[in-house]
Amino acid sequence: MQIVLQNQDNREHDILDSDDYYQFQGGMTAAIRNLRGKNPETYFGDNSIPENPKVRQLREEIARVYRSRAVNPKWIEGAMRHGYKGAFEIAATVDFLFAYDATANCVEDFMYEGIAEAYIFDEKVQAFIQENNPWALRDMAERLLEARQRGLWESAKQDTLDKLRSIALEAEAVIEFHTEIR
Repeated sequence: MQIVLQNQDNREHDILDSDDYYQFQGGMTAAIRNLRGKNPETYFGDNSIPENPKVRQLREEIARVYRSRAVNPKWIEGAMRHGYKGAFEIAATVDFLFAYDATANCVEDFMYEGIAEAYIFDEKVQAFIQENNPWALRDMAERLLEARQRGLWESAKQDTLDKLRSIALEAEAVIEFHTEIR
């Protein structure tokens, strides 16, 4: 058991918009690491064009999806047209990125910083999420803090962590206020 390969035969989804991908590939990677004492090689098989399949290292595919969708302003704007569900999908991207890293060690530190900047520190996006789904805002900030706590996000700056803590607490206050009103 030296290699874990995740094949995908379409471009309707990517590996950061469903938990199926990290559950299989990340779970298999973690199981092999536990058995062998070291990580296997991890690859992504892109079979979206059957006559021209491509195989990339998992880190490359994560980086490709990060650049092309996760922090793409057009995707973020599109998600924002969908209110609560859009905020949920943005938060799910953070969860899936984190989970892939926790299981397969495949996310670069700059991606955590970029996610924080694009989703949480951007005033327009933060206001949208806070208004439509404050649970998502709190959960994203907490997930990024957990990435740092677990040693996944090694180069996080202290001021970034402080801002994340503050935003998580603000979102929690909004949630508590809404809960008390009902």
